[in-house]
Amino acid sequence: MSSIDTESDEEALRAHMATTALLARRMRLTRRLRDSPYDLVLYIERGATHSELGYPDLAAGDAYRALVLTDEVRDEGFEYHEVAAEALRGYEEEGILGEGAGQGVTALLDIASTRCYRILAISLMLCGCLKSANDFCERGLAKAPGDEELTQAQEYIFNLAKRRLKTETVNPEDFPDQGLVRREVYPWNDHEPDRYSKETLAFLNAELAKVAPKCVALVTELPTLGDELVAGVDADIAIPTNKQLGLFAKEDIAPMETVLHETSALTVNNSPVYSLCDACSAELPEVGGEQQGVPCEECVETVYCSQSCHDFAMESYHPAVCDREVDGIARKAHLRETANMLHLLLLGRAFAMSATQDIHPLELKEVKYIWGDFLSTSSNAVPFSPQAGPPPVWTLPFSFRANLTGPLDMLEKMDIDVFAELDTYDLWIFNTLYSKFRGTASARVNKLDGRPEVAAVHPLWCLANHDCDPNVQWEWGMRMKLWARDQRIDGRAPGVSKGEEIMNHYCDIELPVQERREWAKGTLGGYCMCERCRSEARKEEEAANGVDMAAMVSMVNEMNMVNIAHGMAGSEQPNGVCEANGIRQTT
Repeated sequence: MSSIDTESDEEALRAHMATTALLARRMRLTRRLRDSPYDLVLYIERGATHSELGYPDLAAGDAYRALVLTDEVRDEGFEYHEVAAEALRGYEEEGILGEGAGQGVTALLDIASTRCYRILAISLMLCGCLKSANDFCERGLAKAPGDEELTQAQEYIFNLAKRRLKTETVNPEDFPDQGLVRREVYPWNDHEPDRYSKETLAFLNAELAKVAPKCVALVTELPTLGDELVAGVDADIAIPTNKQLGLFAKEDIAPMETVLHETSALTVNNSPVYSLCDACSAELPEVGGEQQGVPCEECVETVYCSQSCHDFAMESYHPAVCDREVDGIARKAHLRETANMLHLLLLGRAFAMSATQDIHPLELKEVKYIWGDFLSTSSNAVPFSPQAGPPPVWTLPFSFRANLTGPLDMLEKMDIDVFAELDTYDLWIFNTLYSKFRGTASARVNKLDGRPEVAAVHPLWCLANHDCDPNVQWEWGMRMKLWARDQRIDGRAPGVSKGEEIMNHYCDIELPVQERREWAKGTLGGYCMCERCRSEARKEEEAANGVDMAAMVSMVNEMNMVNIAHGMAGSEQPNGVCEANGIRQTT
């Protein structure tokens, strides 16, 4: 082994040990927060730990909670003043991380606030939320003029803004305020199930029997989404696959026959024009008509299209938000934020379901078994080594409003203590829910302006994997309906045969291949590698280059077979396994 390999192994071991120690510290701090949920210093310490672990979004979340608690301490009229002040007084002798020892609560508050502003500014900058990052720089510098870290952070923010806006003259009001963060099953997340276990499949198939009696959930292999599109990526060769759940036909399904009919409590709307049912988002009956909507008895502005929807809402989610105007937080948004706000409404609905049903949000059956297009923690991690390659490309959209302040405001309106209920409503839980929603939520657009106005997550519908040449199509009215197509894009026989996988479509399959792939990259985190996309992209590449890629690949394969045949002669290993070109081949 070379010295370079040894150094690399030692470096990897050191990085692993450092990460393990940081995760242990995070666990200790989280446990202490359970016992002392209004201790702003613990949030600052956990925020610093999240920063070192490479989770700037979670660091910002902790710093923001700590900053809110500094306001609670300062104002005697605030709800958590007494408990937050008492927790802070416990640091008068030792100070905050060595600062302010013996100087009193007022000095500690100033130190804590400055630390919060620093963490927020730097973390939000790393997340790509430059406008919010600069806002916290401004607020921090107003409290601590000339602070070196904040001044330097603001300089970085302006430079990044110039690069992203491609101009030397920038206005902070125009700074980008949405970025990307890690999309993963967090190392401490013990709510994610084994999606391929017998127990999971038994549960899902019991649910499917109610809404899709001719279908069964099975484990399948799907083409892995592409990280980048480079020459030759669509060549007619084997591509990587990954294990996922899929929906399969238990018996033949005729063209136009219904495959699935599903209702979901995770259905929300922000229509400014039409009056829609709060439960299913169907249009409400006209006033004075034969049928009338059914209002909630407590908050008459919430109306349902039928008694069944009313009863469903009361059992599933509505009591937690009754007469609290929770949805108003997400409905008052700029047009460009419509999609983000629909996702925020879905998050709020999950909170309401969790509170009403007294179950952790990640344990809700509507979200528990959904795959969130997660990447592994190792591939998301920021490399420690100065010799490492470029940092990873994160894939979960993140903004300060949609991921942090919006959810916390909703919970406050629901009268939920976001400090005492940290285990249920921590930022990593919001992000996990968003990861699941963003890959699976379907939307319906407004007929007048074309913008999305209704969104829903149907957990059984989304078991049907995406393909740009689907064998089913769907329509979403009061329920999600899936039925067998009567015509296939590639001309294959319509309908679905027994044992065949149900292939759905999550985007407009009439779009050109490049646009479909860009959609997949933005929504699912990678480029679609289905057979249709690869075939169409291959033809486009051939047309552009004047090369018959299929013929070239065939020629290369033939050459490889000749080389293997020559290499195998006289190259048998002691254990009887032949070796060709240095790769052991089994027969």
